[in-house]
Amino acid sequence: MAIPKALTIAGSDSGGGAGVQADLKTFAAFGVYGCCVITAVTAQNTQGVSAIETVSPAMVRKQLESVLSDIRPEAMKTGMLANADIIQAIASSLRAAPRIPLVLDPVMRSKSGAALLSPDAVAALKELLIPLADLVTPNVPEAEALTGTGLSSDEDFEAAARQLHAMGARAVLLKGGHRPRVPADRDTAPGEVIDLLYDGQEFHPIRGRWVNTPHTHGTGCTLASAIAAGLAQGLELYPAVVKARAYLAKALEAAFAIGHGIGPVHHFHAWWAPRD
Repeated sequence: MAIPKALTIAGSDSGGGAGVQADLKTFAAFGVYGCCVITAVTAQNTQGVSAIETVSPAMVRKQLESVLSDIRPEAMKTGMLANADIIQAIASSLRAAPRIPLVLDPVMRSKSGAALLSPDAVAALKELLIPLADLVTPNVPEAEALTGTGLSSDEDFEAAARQLHAMGARAVLLKGGHRPRVPADRDTAPGEVIDLLYDGQEFHPIRGRWVNTPHTHGTGCTLASAIAAGLAQGLELYPAVVKARAYLAKALEAAFAIGHGIGPVHHFHAWWAPRD
């Protein structure tokens, strides 16, 4: 029996809540076989990142070419890419390979605030990888860094989505989790979070209930991986995003405390519950 396959290109999280570990958990939760290319090794836990060691661009390229030459995933996603040289190696390998749908999560900082992308790599991300992306999934701070403009209003969101699309991405998902709460006089339910999907022609607001939990480690990685898993299963982009958003909401609702800081979302909420 054929099984859908997905690839993550990202950093390793020793705490297990984000990065490659979260991506592979998400793929497994969707019934998708997961492969990985590791770009960096981080020493981190729920309280923060204490050290980062990047993988050489040559080794990143070797990992990627090894997977693409044999396993041939139906979709892939990127997370922490660390620096411009690694981005160059990835972009070069992807351009030389048959096209595979790519979800690009432009990871720049950890949940605790540690820098996961060097400042000089932002330009490389915009020039080399965004044009290869089927979907780019920035949160508000990432979108502001990529576009150079502040985001607060609906008009700002739409303008940023258009700008990112103009960089070459086939579609943009602007995540609303960092957005200021919508004023009470707006036509939006209290406690609602709205992500904005732009496909180059239409804007599609994706609404969901705001989940009040301190344990949000790995949310961005998980959402991008869930979308890639849906694409690997043959879904079109919009239903893949909707399915992924619903999965993440349940993972947040079931999130639990691990360690003494920001705990992870619960990737396997449909199968088991943490013990008290």
